[in-house]
Amino acid sequence: MKNASQEIHELKGLHVSVDSIQFDPHAQAPPDRPYAFRYTISIENLSPVTVKIHGRKWIIRDKSGRVEVVEGDGVVGKTPELPPGERFTYESYHLILTESIAEGSYFGLTEKKNPIYARIPPFEMHPPQEFTV
Repeated sequence: MKNASQEIHELKGLHVSVDSIQFDPHAQAPPDRPYAFRYTISIENLSPVTVKIHGRKWIIRDKSGRVEVVEGDGVVGKTPELPPGERFTYESYHLILTESIAEGSYFGLTEKKNPIYARIPPFEMHPPQEFTV
């Protein structure tokens, strides 16, 4: 049985913002997901404790009802450690078939090894009409 202190909690003050979302018509993409969207995200630690982000989970839903779940270690190959007041910003991308909404969470540990998470706010991706099938 889990120790109550080891249950995962949303850390108040660990703030995630989607800073930009851009359609990239020149990105190479497979035929089953031909539209690439680049995004920039910032994770800012406004809490009083140091945190280390060690994983993420994305949920991408498209307008046809298809759901894709992407989980993995780190964030763009890194495990950022954020003392109070620090920010980590990165750029990545999603490949989609049609209009989609992406959201998710980052997972980490506080300096006292308490498991935490922070929500990634949902954002929409709409391929421009001239590019859609």
